[in-house]
Amino acid sequence: MHSTSTSAPGRLEAGRRVYAVGDVHGCAERLAALHRAIADDLAARPVAAPVLLHLGDYVDRGPDSAGVVALLAGGPPGVERIDLMGNHEQMMLRALERGESRAVEHWLINRGEATLASWDVPQEARPREWIRYIPPDALARLRGLRLAHRIDGYLFVHAGVRPGVPLAAQSEQDMLWIREPFLSSGEDFGAVVVHGHTPEAAPVVRHNRIGIDTGAVMGGRLTCAVLEADRIGFLSA
Repeated sequence: MHSTSTSAPGRLEAGRRVYAVGDVHGCAERLAALHRAIADDLAARPVAAPVLLHLGDYVDRGPDSAGVVALLAGGPPGVERIDLMGNHEQMMLRALERGESRAVEHWLINRGEATLASWDVPQEARPREWIRYIPPDALARLRGLRLAHRIDGYLFVHAGVRPGVPLAAQSEQDMLWIREPFLSSGEDFGAVVVHGHTPEAAPVVRHNRIGIDTGAVMGGRLTCAVLEADRIGFLSA
């Protein structure tokens, strides 16, 4: 599904188009469908410099985290791809790499067991053994995720930014976890922030931020914001 484009709060240079995908949470079939919709959109409306950008939270909760991580390596051919880290990837990596009870409990409370099941990790395996069952290419992909990415008038980040703090000085904790005071702030952040992390029934477009977590794993849709020039539209699956 593609909505009619409307005026956007930011702007991209001529020839650029960004497809920004919200929180996937193990919904591999929806991500594959969205990638096909992006490819169809590009075939119908070619552009010189397309970018496919995923905003994080690929794992946990949903049925196929392994499939989602594998799909990050794909996407339409000839399209630059940028994959950002979400708080769930941070929790997963800390649990796998440290094996500490605190990190493990934090991840499992946030539905990490669904991720372990998607990679067929035996239930009897100990936390320090879990990492042996995750393919090296998947681990490398997760470890290589970026915290944020700036394109022209937009900053792409998983959760948001701390109001009153310069973009270059934002902390990892805030970029992966913040909700308030970011969500209710009316200040100019120095760029329009495109983010996920906080699920809403529909995309949120304000003068200083665009929220595109629409609860794919909670009965909602997986949303992709389509940004070009001074316009915004949406694809969903």
